[in-house]
Order: sequence, then structure tokens, then C-alpha cells
Amino acid sequence: MIVITGGAGFIGSALLWQLNQTGMDDILVVDNLAQTEKWRNLVKRRYVDYMHRDRFRELLKRNALPYTISAIVHLGASSSTTERNADFLMENNYHYSQDVCRFAMEKGIRCIVASSAATYGDGHMGFSDEHELIPALTPLNMYGYSKHLLDLWLLREGALADVASLKFFNVYGPNEYHKGTMQSVVVKAYHSIRETGTFPLFSSTQEGVGDGEQRRDFVYVKDCTALIAWLLENTEVSGIHNVGTGSARSFNDLIRAVYTAMRLPCHFTYTPMPESLSKNYQNFTCADMKWLEKEDCPVSFVSIEQGVQDYILHYLGTEDPYL
Repeated sequence: MIVITGGAGFIGSALLWQLNQTGMDDILVVDNLAQTEKWRNLVKRRYVDYMHRDRFRELLKRNALPYTISAIVHLGASSSTTERNADFLMENNYHYSQDVCRFAMEKGIRCIVASSAATYGDGHMGFSDEHELIPALTPLNMYGYSKHLLDLWLLREGALADVASLKFFNVYGPNEYHKGTMQSVVVKAYHSIRETGTFPLFSSTQEGVGDGEQRRDFVYVKDCTALIAWLLENTEVSGIHNVGTGSARSFNDLIRAVYTAMRLPCHFTYTPMPESLSKNYQNFTCADMKWLEKEDCPVSFVSIEQGVQDYILHYLGTEDPYL
């Protein structure tokens, strides 16, 4: 059985879809549905059981899980870059992840965990995932720091021979609808353009960077899940690895792709960036993806034009936008 923590969330439910596509349904979904709309991500999916996060963690610590587990993909964490409760992030993103990794290592179980490009901070050190560079990174927010702490712990424990920690860059795609303000620009722009004809991007606060020319590595969720599925099959590949396209594109490019997919003429508008965001804003991210070639990984990544078109034509623009 494969365990997916955060299995009702964005990347987790997309991974569930990916595995279902190959006929795999011997899966335990772990999450905290509470009063969210995440349950909708599970409606069309096949899995053996659902377990609340707290129950799973309790059984994990007691070594009392009622299943024979072959792999754990640990995606269950708060992904809000604006979360201010540091104690919550320490417990939910760091200590919980330690518990999962310890259990997997003790049992010899394949373990894949989610890190984040937020660990790179303002990017002044670049975006290399070489292990010797990790300790010097300085995240800009508590979310990034909570993920960074786990990577540091894995390094100290010598656990990276057994665990794959994935630094996801700017992921967008189906099943992100429950994320509220943390939804991608793609889904926000789609709805805004449909309702008002435009979507305002943040104007630039950095000299030499034009409005809307802040650049990010936007990666489609289906490519992320294809890579995770490959890692589940190729258990010898471990360590800290970036997950992005390896190409930085501007927000202007992204909005242009949205208009194109909607078959509408492009119209740009800009709004001042809130001061609360500008202090910790990443103006540039681009994943160093050399590890794919080194590991002979065949997974490739679509362009934003291809990803946005698939997202809008087959999901956002339909009556049922879910995977």
C-alpha cells in the first residue's frame, strides 16, 4: 500500500489521479478535511481508505498502522507562505515530517517528502539543489523556513540516502481550488478575466524589473505527479531535488497564455504591490534541474503555454474542473 499524506490536497490528489491512471488504487489517503472543500478532490478517485492526519500520526508513533506499507509520499503540510503561526508550522511542517521520515527509514519504506522553492529565499545564492549549498540558504518567510529545517535535519541525520525531498517551484493546475488566496495566478486570472475582462498583476518594486516582468518557474501539476510516480518506481534515487521546468517566465507571459487559451485579446493592467508582500517577495526563481539528466529521468516538463491551455480547456473551462 502507498500512503499519500495531504492526499486530498492539491498535489496529493493530483498524485492520486496519476496513480489511478496506471491502475493503482491500493492507497491510503491521509489528510485533515475539516470544513474545507478538499473532499471534492477525492470524489472521482479510487483508494482503499481515508485517515485523519492526527490519527495517522498517532498510529505511526505507536507502530500500529493496520496496513502493510510500501511507500509514503508525505505532502501533508501547510503551504501558505503568509502563515504567521510559527508554532503551528514547526509542529505541522517540521516535526510531523520528521515522524514520517523516521518511521519510513526504520521500516525500510520508500519515502518522498515535499520541500519548497521558498527555502531559497531571495535567490541571491541561486537555485542549485547541491547538498553542500543547502545549509547556507536563508528563507524569507516562516513557511520556507519550516521546509528548510526538514532539509537540514535530513542532511544532519544522513537520511538523504533513503529519503527524496522535493523542492517544488510554482505549481499550478487542477484541484487547487480549495486553496483560497494561495491558488495560482492562473486560476485567479481565469476567473477575473471571465468576470471583468482583465486581471491586475503587481507592479514591480525592483529597479531594472518592469511591471509584470517578475519571473518565476511555473510548473504544471501533472508534470510534478509524473515525476513523483517515477520516483516511486526508481527507489534508488533519493536526496534533495528541485521540481520545476528549469525555465523562468514572466507573469506577463503567464497572463498572455491565459488570454490565449481563453481565445481573448490580451490586456495588461497593474496594481501596486502591498508593502507587506514586497519585503519578502521573490522576483526571480528558476529551478536548476541538472539532476534529471544525471539520474537518467525521462520525465519532461511542458511550457506554460501548453500547461495553461490544458488547464483551461480541459478543467477550468468545463462544468467539472476536477481531476
